[in-house]
Amino acid sequence: MSALRDTRVLDMTRFLAGPYCTAILCDLGAEVVKIEAPKGGDEGRYGYPPADGVPVFFLALNRGKKGITLDLRKDEGRALFRRLLPHFDVLVENFAGGTLARWGMAPEDLVKAHPRLIVASLSGFGQTGPWKERPSYDIITQASSGFMSLTGFPDNPPTRGGGSLGDYVQGLFGAIAVLAAINARHLTGRGQTVDVSSQDGMFSMIDFWPTMFAAAGRLPRQVGNRHLGTAPYDCYRAKDGWVVIAVASNKLFRTLAGAIGRPELGDDPRFRGVTGRVERSDEINGIVGAWVAERTVDEVVEALGPDGAGVPCSPVYTADQLLTHPQLLAREMIQRFPHPKLGEVVVPGVVAKLSDTPGRVSGLGPELGQHNAEVYGALLGLGADELARLRADQVI
Repeated sequence: MSALRDTRVLDMTRFLAGPYCTAILCDLGAEVVKIEAPKGGDEGRYGYPPADGVPVFFLALNRGKKGITLDLRKDEGRALFRRLLPHFDVLVENFAGGTLARWGMAPEDLVKAHPRLIVASLSGFGQTGPWKERPSYDIITQASSGFMSLTGFPDNPPTRGGGSLGDYVQGLFGAIAVLAAINARHLTGRGQTVDVSSQDGMFSMIDFWPTMFAAAGRLPRQVGNRHLGTAPYDCYRAKDGWVVIAVASNKLFRTLAGAIGRPELGDDPRFRGVTGRVERSDEINGIVGAWVAERTVDEVVEALGPDGAGVPCSPVYTADQLLTHPQLLAREMIQRFPHPKLGEVVVPGVVAKLSDTPGRVSGLGPELGQHNAEVYGALLGLGADELARLRADQVI
């Protein structure tokens, strides 16, 4: 049994933040039915480079979902959408704020018409406030939340965090909010609207610097891979790659000093405390970096890692190396599914490991409109002739 076994989600999201939110729900056992436009479908099908013509990004991000097509710009499409709603527990959308309202389907009105329905809206700036209708992408989120102001090396431009961090963070908050709303419905019997802003999500994760500034007038500095509160804490170049070392206590620093053959550093009053090491981070990082530079990554990890001194450290793994990483394999995070053209497609496994109601990845993302007959037939009783007409009219 899975945790969300009896939960059905109508997914009208596209590209990244929304599909990631619903992928998490799907991993935890919800039946997720994804709506796409009949022509072209989700931008995720072509927004990233394909592999031999196959949209592997889309297949991985929309893993396990059923797929239907529906043109919500048409009156008949919106009528079909309304007929679907009574069969679903949750609706998730990630259009710009106010889009559903402009289509005559404001989230609060949908909940009023379907009192047990949960409508989750994920947008760049939320459904309220003066910026609610502004479009957004990941880099907009990272800039408007302040995250980019923390990221980067000294005297260099603010830097976007790698990947699409703002989108994934919003998707996580969206999934958390939906799960909270499902739990609330168990208590009250009522659905509700859920409003998640990507700016809000990233703002909440910038190490409380607005709090620090409001209290003490302090602003963070860009320090690259280093840390404002401890040292040494950085990424170092070895002979054959990169390795990170993180020292967050005086005891660990003494251990590191001994492991690199410089035990006197642990007793040096300039480096004995965290404050002194942070003030002299250039010097201490230079010492550690010089030691690392004379060794391979494996030699560094052997000397400092769990089989050596026990100092927190790690190679900087690349995507190809992660596919055979023993920890990820042991945690079943590398899932492989057969594919008729590529042979197989790799997708990430379920992150949250529940002992009694474990989730699972049930398959790859759907082909465009793959489950039209199944979903429209089972839920709305539409037969082959009606489905053919709707296809001919480009409603589905």
